[in-house]
Amino acid sequence: MTAATPYRSVRPRGRDGFLRLLRAEWTKFRTVRGWVAGMTAAALVTVLVGLLPAVGGHSSCGMGEVETACPADPVGPGGQAVKDRFSFVHRTLTGDGGITVRVTSMSGVITYPPPNHDTIVPGLVPWAKAGIIVKDGTRPGSAYAAVMLTGAHGVRMQHDFTEDVPGRPGGVSAASPRWLRLDRSGDTITGYESADGTRWTEVGTARLAGLPDTVRIGLFVTSPGDLTVTPGEIGGSGEQVRFTQATAVFDNVGVRGTTGGGAWSSEEVGAEDGMTDWERHHRPAGLVESGGTLTVTGSGDIAPSTEGQVVERALTGATVALIAVIAVAAMFVTAEYRRGLIHTTLTASPRRGRVPVAKALVIGAVAFATGLAAAAVALPIGTRLLAEGGPVLRVSSLTELRVIVGTAALFAVVAVLALALGALLRRGVAAIAAAVALIVVPYVLATVSVLPDEAARWLLRLTPAAGFAIQQSVPEYAHVLGHYAPSTGYLPLPPWAGFAVLCGYAGVALALAAVRFGRRDV
Repeated sequence: MTAATPYRSVRPRGRDGFLRLLRAEWTKFRTVRGWVAGMTAAALVTVLVGLLPAVGGHSSCGMGEVETACPADPVGPGGQAVKDRFSFVHRTLTGDGGITVRVTSMSGVITYPPPNHDTIVPGLVPWAKAGIIVKDGTRPGSAYAAVMLTGAHGVRMQHDFTEDVPGRPGGVSAASPRWLRLDRSGDTITGYESADGTRWTEVGTARLAGLPDTVRIGLFVTSPGDLTVTPGEIGGSGEQVRFTQATAVFDNVGVRGTTGGGAWSSEEVGAEDGMTDWERHHRPAGLVESGGTLTVTGSGDIAPSTEGQVVERALTGATVALIAVIAVAAMFVTAEYRRGLIHTTLTASPRRGRVPVAKALVIGAVAFATGLAAAAVALPIGTRLLAEGGPVLRVSSLTELRVIVGTAALFAVVAVLALALGALLRRGVAAIAAAVALIVVPYVLATVSVLPDEAARWLLRLTPAAGFAIQQSVPEYAHVLGHYAPSTGYLPLPPWAGFAVLCGYAGVALALAAVRFGRRDV
């Protein structure tokens, strides 16, 4: 007679066990109406609250009592909004060729700068530009490549508005002129600089895809506004931009290749109807030619635009919606502690540490789907409404896609962080308050001009609120002077770097939660 084998329950292990755990957690979520309603509310809030600034915003331009719609910035080859206004002295170039020039002088004026704002002073703003350029016609926003001297950043080669390569530093004078050269070979443009016109140093190379056989080649001068940023009395800062102008003197101009001969053509690309009073009454002619010397005066800029409404403004509601996401995610785990069901969950799982991981995958997937659906509706509708109230900074389709998917990813990782805090604190109210204090509050404080600019930047570098950078559509450009502060919509970290900070917090919190779940005192 053999002894009876004692009964022993067999728990599912391995991948099949984890998949069953995932299905169980998904079943828990979808059968609790409050959690489903919370995520639905988050999606609706994202859309509806995000449309409020779009509907309420309105701006107009015009002279006197006549108001007109503000013109939108032109769009560059990359699909982004750009500034493309400059004095252009040009000829046509068909096929390969190039241009060489010597710059002997660069000067300018700045109107009404601080502290007294009552005089016109001589001077160049740091990104005033004078040099030579190859451009696909004179249409604002068309492709180009240029090598130039700047007011304070030496020689640069720039192309298609966003690309900037530094050359040698230093300025220019009659005693120390600077030579510049551009060579075209097909759609490849190469820029050079020289101190004597004999020994040349390559600055950079640009490939302008789709460049036509016949282009415009010549001299250009431009000068962006002079920016002053003043700290606010309570927090944030204010800014003021004044009109500036630059003048450059060129000689030894040599053009190679098949060109439209005769006199140089001179025009102001991107000229605007509205001018300052000083510009209207004192602006000299764009070109003064005397013998072999060409004196060119211009204002404006050739650069990405940073002035206008950004597309992510249509996603303002996401900040409010995240509070609902945080609440649902925290309760997804704390409700089991409150009702005493956590022990049942752990008994059914062979490896306790897998429980918070399974919960995180479920709540993260639900939050991602919620954010994706909401952003995919809010962004295109909100952008169209914003455009009716004033110019919107156009961005490429890939950037729009990154903003939409990035918002969904923001929802997902915030949900995981809130769930991990719930597992660590075990109380819903405490977990929700902690998550809101770590994620939402720093972002609001940094972006509503409550804090000084530098304090706001550090807050958005060091806290999980850095993750909001994934929504930023217009980056900070090193070669464009601007007031880059959180209060004006510019977060200090690039989109994926800021998102990585949030992921780091969520990953550490989830790992700690898994360790705690593995203990017997859960």
